[in-house]
Amino acid sequence: MFTAILLPVDLAEAQGARRAVAVATEMAKIHGATLHVMTVVPSFGMSIVGSYFDQDFEQRALAGAEAQIKDYCTAEFPSDITVQPHIAHGAIYDEIMRAADKLNCDAIVMSAHRPELKDYLLGPNAARVVRHAKQSVFVIRD
Repeated sequence: MFTAILLPVDLAEAQGARRAVAVATEMAKIHGATLHVMTVVPSFGMSIVGSYFDQDFEQRALAGAEAQIKDYCTAEFPSDITVQPHIAHGAIYDEIMRAADKLNCDAIVMSAHRPELKDYLLGPNAARVVRHAKQSVFVIRD
């Protein structure tokens, strides 16, 4: 049923993704799917914000995230499934949907925290992905 599954993970909150990791791992085993594990390094937003960081900060952040996601994949996933780590840079929800399309994923598994009032007004990343992704999206609550 599924051949490629995308699992976005916030490495700063990796503990919060434990249930999503378990679900995505089980789905990959059952379907013999490739599990694409990604993290997104958020962009600065406004250029004035970026002016307060060192010139090479962005490249160091991306290199650090790449090393972290590789270590995370090695530590968290069994060797009997195919796991591919990925990093992206930009708006989190946009990058998740872009990666799902580019990698030809047919499912996205992501964790979500309990919604707060501000999330109902602004929409968290999970909600935006659910509304706009072409793929089936499984949202796993903590």
